Amino acid sequence: MSELLRLVLLIALAGAALTFLAALAAWSMAEERRLARAFRRVLGQPPDAFLVAYGYGKGAAISLAGGRMAVAWSAGGWCLLYGLGELLGAELTLDGQVVARVRRGATRKALDRAARPDAEVRLRLLFDDPLHPDFELELWPPGRPSRAAPPQASAALAEGNRWLGRIEAVLRRTGLGVRRPEPAPSPAAEEAEPETEDLFEYDEEEPPF
Repeated sequence: MSELLRLVLLIALAGAALTFLAALAAWSMAEERRLARAFRRVLGQPPDAFLVAYGYGKGAAISLAGGRMAVAWSAGGWCLLYGLGELLGAELTLDGQVVARVRRGATRKALDRAARPDAEVRLRLLFDDPLHPDFELELWPPGRPSRAAPPQASAALAEGNRWLGRIEAVLRRTGLGVRRPEPAPSPAAEEAEPETEDLFEYDEEEPPF
C-alpha cells in the first residue's frame, strides 16, 4: 500500500511540475514579453516606452537616451532601427480616415472623434527612409483575444493618441539624445607638429642684439 501511495504522489508531483513549466514557458513566450526582449536587444537597453499591436506580433519602441526608435514584427523576429532624427511623424486612423496627426515642422491635427465599439484603430509611423518609409500598428481590434489588449476601441484610440503626444514631444526636441558620430580627423591633423628648434646659434659672450 505504501508503494502505491508513493507512486501516486510521484505522479502528482510530476504533473504539477509539468503544469508549472508549461505555464512558465507560455508566460515567457507571450507576445508582449518577446517584443520587449527584442527591443532591449536591438536598442542596447530597455526602451523608455513601447507599444504593442496585440495579436499581430508587431510593436514600436523609443529609447531617448540612445536617440533611437525600433519597430518589430513576427513577435520580435524581425526589427528595424531608426534614429530619432529619421522620425517624421505619425498618423492615427479610425476606420481608414486620419483623425489625428503630428508631422515634423507642421501643426498637430488634434483628435476630435470618438471610436465606435466596432471601429478599426491604427497608428502609422512615418520615417525618412526611402526603403521603409512607414510602419503601421493595428491597435483595434486585436488579431486574437489577449488579456493585455485594450478592452475596447475607445481605449485603443486613447492609447494611440497618447503616442501621438509622445512623438510630438520627440519631434520638438530634435536631436535629443542622438549620439552624433565624431568627425574623423584629417591626415594632416593626425601628424604631430614638429617641435620648434632654435635655428640660430649665439655666441655665449655676445648678446643676440
